[in-house]
Amino acid sequence: MVVKYLLGNEAIAHGCLEAALDTAFGYPGTPSSEVIDTLRTWPDRQSYVEWSVNEKVAYEEALASSWCGMRSIVTMKHVGLNVAADPLMTSAYTGVKGGFVVMSADDPFAHSSQNEQDSRCYAAFARIPCLDPSSVQEAHDMVRDAFSLSEEFLLPVLFRPTTRICHSKSDVTLGEVAALDRQASFEKDPRQYVVIPAHTRVLHKQLNEKQASLKKRLVESGYNRSTIRGKIGVITGGIAASYVHEVVSDSVSIAHIGAYPIDEEWLSGFIRSHERILVVEELAPVIEEVSRQVAGLVPILGKKTGHVPYEGELSPSRVAQYLKAADIPVKLDYPVIQPPAGLPVRPPILCAGCMHRTAMYAIRKVFRDGIFPSDIGCYTLGLQLGVVDTTICMGASITVASGMAQAGEKHDIVCTIGDSTFLHTGIQGLLNAVYNDANITVVILDNRITAMTGHQPNPTTGVTASGVERPAVSLEMLCRSCGVSFVETVSPSDLVQFTGVLKDAKARKGVKVIIAKQPCVITERRAKINRGKYRVSSDICIGCKACIKFGCPAIELHSGIALITDLCSGCGVCTQICPVSAISLEVKE
Repeated sequence: MVVKYLLGNEAIAHGCLEAALDTAFGYPGTPSSEVIDTLRTWPDRQSYVEWSVNEKVAYEEALASSWCGMRSIVTMKHVGLNVAADPLMTSAYTGVKGGFVVMSADDPFAHSSQNEQDSRCYAAFARIPCLDPSSVQEAHDMVRDAFSLSEEFLLPVLFRPTTRICHSKSDVTLGEVAALDRQASFEKDPRQYVVIPAHTRVLHKQLNEKQASLKKRLVESGYNRSTIRGKIGVITGGIAASYVHEVVSDSVSIAHIGAYPIDEEWLSGFIRSHERILVVEELAPVIEEVSRQVAGLVPILGKKTGHVPYEGELSPSRVAQYLKAADIPVKLDYPVIQPPAGLPVRPPILCAGCMHRTAMYAIRKVFRDGIFPSDIGCYTLGLQLGVVDTTICMGASITVASGMAQAGEKHDIVCTIGDSTFLHTGIQGLLNAVYNDANITVVILDNRITAMTGHQPNPTTGVTASGVERPAVSLEMLCRSCGVSFVETVSPSDLVQFTGVLKDAKARKGVKVIIAKQPCVITERRAKINRGKYRVSSDICIGCKACIKFGCPAIELHSGIALITDLCSGCGVCTQICPVSAISLEVKE
């Protein structure tokens, strides 16, 4: 045993290694990404680790590995589980062989996500167990044990940490990393793995028959536990359980839910020992709904009575507030901290020197009355530049654009999508748009990396998660093979050339693809590429604010004159915008 101060995702990765993980597959997405990053960079790594092109691909690969008897994990963020939902639902029927853990990291408060969906609902929908840790230590222990649980019931196990678990740091007691000794071997059994209707009906019955023993097992494991102290009780789970334990009075009973499905008989016994119950959980009322089903005449307070919100992230202070509102005593009373009045709003913006800004600046200039569907990635921050009109989910920019075009929208429609997102689920939209002759312009913002989630490689990068060099996929050839005849690749840093290509596309009908290709500015900085810095000649600057309107955070206005700060990365695009040539490369004497 050794104790280390670790990030939640690092502790989760270590738990996998202690369980003798054989294979790991994932698609990057905050807050889940560091698990694969930790596994792939582990010294003397024996397991196979892969960044896959999307969550469905990753899930099916991990499932197949399990079918071969290997212990496997697939990682993603909560919205990624939507992409993998198809194999998820059916894999509950087919079952697994080697331990198979599905890590779907939820993001209450949508810190970096497009919604706040609750992965526990997916586990209930699929009828598979779900483990919901309340601390970093518990996340480590749970994921380690999840592989055995999966093998015991021959089911996928959904592991659901939240942002506050994944990205918190804590002392964690670790075990030894286990050596690997399994050999992959697939045993043919069509009745188990071929889901034709005749087999499916049998498998569905078998899945249902596992539920009762599964519920009992989760109580026996200690994941679901209770302490009775008085006539008032709180039922809680996940990270909310840590907050409740911290603030509630010692005179109040607590039922701690760490795993699903919940054994109704056990829960009923706890509830009926009390006069009143408050359920505290983040997001969906999963615990509360089960509690109400078994409560009898005992009042259940929670989301449905307005005592706890349906949305947002909880905290110790918020939990204390809800307890007091429900007339439940607390031992600690956290003050609600308000930010000082008058602080300026600082929305997130693209990095200084980011090529996405230049591409969007040019799009806005050429397509002044255009409509701009966009996608998931750094470039969603183009919202601040007025070049993002819609964002739904991964890969939706092209399909939304073609849907608008087919609906008869008369304005020019220009959609933007990143290279990783295009490979994730954009290709199908492009195929469909071309085949059905949509009139749209597609700009693929190709920065050669999956930037927003932490610079994970993708097939345009030319290197795998393990650092093995592979031929980079050609987006040009890919688009042409989809039937696109107008495909142009150009660097947006050449504003004149890039604008000319946009104008050319605007003059044509059908699907046009422009690949705005330039490495991510952070990647270049890490590669120690130094392009120098630019400066403004104050005696030439006329204070027209043309460079300010470009939106680069390295350019400020002081006393009516533009100033370039140390944030400058040397892209030089501002020199192409300035109407009086007041900006030039700084020359060090």
